[in-house]
Amino acid sequence: MADGARVVMRGPGDAHHATWAMGSLFEHLLLPDESAGRLSVATVSQPPGIATPLHRHTREAEAFFLLEGEMTYRAGEELFDLTPGCFMYLPQGVPHAFRTRGDGPVCYVALTEPGHLLALYDEVGVPADALRIPAQGEGLAMEAEIARWNEVGPRYGLEVVGPPIPEDAP
Repeated sequence: MADGARVVMRGPGDAHHATWAMGSLFEHLLLPDESAGRLSVATVSQPPGIATPLHRHTREAEAFFLLEGEMTYRAGEELFDLTPGCFMYLPQGVPHAFRTRGDGPVCYVALTEPGHLLALYDEVGVPADALRIPAQGEGLAMEAEIARWNEVGPRYGLEVVGPPIPEDAP
């Protein structure tokens, strides 16, 4: 195609590459260079209890489709309970945070537009040794990863604006 975008088809377990970051597995299905920079797509698998700080993206919009598990999601001032089949779209600049809930893992499809944000996880994480949520002690130590988030995040327009959703949030 003239603009550099191309047809991409990936089957189950056939991600372009996978990354362990945030105690989670990111399987990259569509890279920015495959969509002329317009879109990135990954499946994300996370253990229970993962929580992000309240943050916003100054350059990208994000969308999520929850396949498995439960999450509490804050977008602006609203709290949402997401269960399998829920979809969420976050326009560029909207402060948001989430916390995974329950006893089992969460799995969702993550999309970013334009498509450069998902590369942030590659920079702060490490290549996944297997297509599974990393076990305790695999990947980077949380202190080292947080330091990388603080260093690399601003280059991607990531701004932390508040604390995570509390564990006891309704």
